[in-house]
Amino acid sequence: MEEGGKSDGQVVESSTSSQGHNVAAGESIEVVDEGLPDDLPSLDSGAVEQLSAGLISHYLPNLQNSKLALQELTQNQVVLLDTLEQEISKFRECNSILDINALFSEAKYYHNKLVNIRKEMILLHEKTSKLKKRALKLQQKKQEENLKQEQQRERELEREKQLTAKPAKRT
Repeated sequence: MEEGGKSDGQVVESSTSSQGHNVAAGESIEVVDEGLPDDLPSLDSGAVEQLSAGLISHYLPNLQNSKLALQELTQNQVVLLDTLEQEISKFRECNSILDINALFSEAKYYHNKLVNIRKEMILLHEKTSKLKKRALKLQQKKQEENLKQEQQRERELEREKQLTAKPAKRT
């Protein structure tokens, strides 16, 4: 930057304004410089550019290395997160397998219970079938006995009729 004159409100003449806009030669832009003391030496633009280039060339490789290291760390972090998600899903699978095992155990228990109930029902069915057959036989025996008793009574009545004195017919 080139300075045009010095006063409390310094006027600076240059081809580039402080905002980076081009200004026609001969025009002056009034800039109030509050931060710099008056005793600082003026720097020419070549020196400023050389200092900037030196500063950039000094710090840029370290910053680029840091950027690469951060990218690598970020990639590693993504890989770790993916691996962690896979491990979490494996643990969930293990828990679900444990739940499935518990369900299978419960199913086996109830299956055994059903088998036992079925056996009991078969035994009860066999017993009731035997009881029905026995009841039928007893009923048939009872009917036969009743029939025999009825026949015996009828025979006795018939005999009594025959034994009763019949008056002789008069001729």
